[in-house]
Amino acid sequence: MPIKKNAPPVDINKRRAINGEDADVIQLSPMKHKWAWEYYNAANANHWLPTEISMQLDIEQWKSPTILTQDERHAFETVLGFFTTADSIAANNIVIANYRHITSPEIRMYLLRQAYEEAIHTHAYQYIVESLGMDEAKIFNMYRERDAIYNKASFILAFNEGIFDPTFKTGTLENDQKYLENLCIFSLIVEGIFFYSSFAVMFGFQRQHKLTGSAEQIQYIMRDESMHLNFGCQLINTIREEQPELWTKEFQDKIVGYIREAARLEYTYAQEVFPAGIFGMNASGFKQYIEHIADRRLERVGLPVQFGVANPFPWMSEAIDLPKEKNFFETRVTEYKTGGALDW
Repeated sequence: MPIKKNAPPVDINKRRAINGEDADVIQLSPMKHKWAWEYYNAANANHWLPTEISMQLDIEQWKSPTILTQDERHAFETVLGFFTTADSIAANNIVIANYRHITSPEIRMYLLRQAYEEAIHTHAYQYIVESLGMDEAKIFNMYRERDAIYNKASFILAFNEGIFDPTFKTGTLENDQKYLENLCIFSLIVEGIFFYSSFAVMFGFQRQHKLTGSAEQIQYIMRDESMHLNFGCQLINTIREEQPELWTKEFQDKIVGYIREAARLEYTYAQEVFPAGIFGMNASGFKQYIEHIADRRLERVGLPVQFGVANPFPWMSEAIDLPKEKNFFETRVTEYKTGGALDW
């Protein structure tokens, strides 16, 4: 596109999350979506690398024939198998599809940071697998071999078909709803439901003082994903406010239906992870937990709750939903900073 010479200053009132003006360059000022800039700065303060975390105790426990049961090993491997698949799908969605349709510079800035964090997460899974001497092919190809993981991945990918098309553009009611649908799937379901049940598995290991190095990395990933979830909900609500014509009753009913289906898929996944139950958690308890967090995601975007159940794992609320100064492992600060800003 040719450069506009002597163009007038950016009109902040014409800036929108999608279908706004002047999206060719990242011109942050004047800033309209200040909330996105705040997320970007908060994410930068939370920088971490997996190689900073010692895996020595995990290596000793993984090699021990007695410390971990077969059910625990099965659960740990299954969770890693899902994480490696889901984070790569999320990264592709940001880089290949989502970013190019956003017209707010500050929202784009956070998406760039989010994409980098997804790369860090994949690095963490590789670091865990390599440190423990696990079968890499088994973990990274698990989505092809375990129906419960494959079905969740297939469900997610079905919503990429439209916005991944190079010719797809926002600007019509149909296409804008398609984009918003994809955003709801990734924010409310992938990062809001599918990730969180697997986080609970890892906190189960931590509560038993098992595989704590791996669990510490997953907690950092959880903090990143919690921010991704909150950012996604804010973006959905921003688009709802800027283009209320998209949030029709029919569209809302569709999103509710998707979340109910996602909860059903997660029930099946829980049965795969917990065939006999571990750490006092089993598929039945997870069904209730999944329904509980699904209701919380619906509430965040103004949709009606569907299940009305209590949280059967109250320790998960403490671990995930509340900000904490220090993490559960008592090894480092959860509100992690970089360099001299670290408060040990």
